[in-house]
Amino acid sequence: MTGRAGASSGDSRADSRLTLEAVFREERGLLLAALVRRFGDLDLAEEVTSEAIEAALVHWPVDGVPPKPGAWLMTTARRKAVDRLRRDQAYAARLAVLQVEAERAAAPPPSTDGGLPDERLQLFFTCAHPALPAEDRAALTLRCLAGLTTPEVARAFLVPGATMGKRIVRAKNRIRLLRIPFRVPDADELPGRLPGVLQVVYSIFTEGYAASSGPDLQRLDLAEEAIRLARILRRLLPGEREVAGLLALMLLIHARRDARTGPDGDLVLLDDQDRGRWDRAMIEEGAALVVVALSGGPPGLYGVQAAIAALHDEAADVAGTDWPQIVALYDVLRGLAPSPIVELNRAVAVAMRDGPAAGLALLDALADDPRLCGYGPFSTARGDLLTRLGRPAEAATAYREALELAGTEPERTHLRGRLAEVTRVREER
Repeated sequence: MTGRAGASSGDSRADSRLTLEAVFREERGLLLAALVRRFGDLDLAEEVTSEAIEAALVHWPVDGVPPKPGAWLMTTARRKAVDRLRRDQAYAARLAVLQVEAERAAAPPPSTDGGLPDERLQLFFTCAHPALPAEDRAALTLRCLAGLTTPEVARAFLVPGATMGKRIVRAKNRIRLLRIPFRVPDADELPGRLPGVLQVVYSIFTEGYAASSGPDLQRLDLAEEAIRLARILRRLLPGEREVAGLLALMLLIHARRDARTGPDGDLVLLDDQDRGRWDRAMIEEGAALVVVALSGGPPGLYGVQAAIAALHDEAADVAGTDWPQIVALYDVLRGLAPSPIVELNRAVAVAMRDGPAAGLALLDALADDPRLCGYGPFSTARGDLLTRLGRPAEAATAYREALELAGTEPERTHLRGRLAEVTRVREER
């Protein structure tokens, strides 16, 4: 009886902790963005945001979560910021100059959503400003908007924590030195700047979907953070079809997450996945967003990719997939954003439509492209097509190349299995 009561008490504390974490997760980005807008300094905003959350961790378990937790956090953070500025007059003077410059640069744009402040959208565009190096943009977005700690961001980029800390400091200093304003671009700037924001979010998702290295195939935490950021963008920019396309693409891919690995974390290919484990609600949401993304104008990069993902998700099996339509969509995609990766994926789709020989001919035509040197999926695709064509010796060579390039242990395990299989076939001949 006592044990049961203790367990209940422990469960209650755990539930309370989860509730607090959910509140902080939701409110942190809003709070940080509003403070950046108010004080014009990212470092100060981050520090007082963290202090406000620490204060909440002390008071809320005792007093209860307030009816308006965001307002409580904002009031606490503002007080702490004012206290700090009173103690450091030189810092306050510098911030006052920054604030005046920001106000001169642009008046606050009207809110794009009745319930969400526009400050968070401003922070998106500041973190993804084209004056920042690409790697710094993604790191700053993860740190500020996704709320990951510096060590967590470092793990996502496979670099030491100290290296990532310097990178984030460098990005903040560049924002300060270049006087990059915390504002949403003007209407004529938006088309040129929005793709950078979307690219950062998709880069985060890509690392979550297929980790660069480590013991696990997927980093679900990163994938889910990217989807959360895309949902925020979707609410803030409901008229931007490419935002809908990006969210659709990520949802349609992420819907397969549970079926992509086996019980031991091993890689499960699309052909072998249990489609009953795919998230049907997520697929329906993504498919509806594809319609939005492809309606009302020329198709966009993410909308076309989302349409390809939808065709995969809606098929009963690999054989029943509409491969002709997928090839046609890759033809559209290569016109929008030509790249060797698009050509590689198109070649695989052609192999499914016209047979492995047709696909292999396309892959061989790409073999001299330096951008595919060191790209493991290219060697894996060649190995798979050579296996289907009954050429095990050449397949073994391709799989060995892919194995040397594989970043995660599940990929290596899968490729070792493929290599052993074709080696056995070759020896039996």
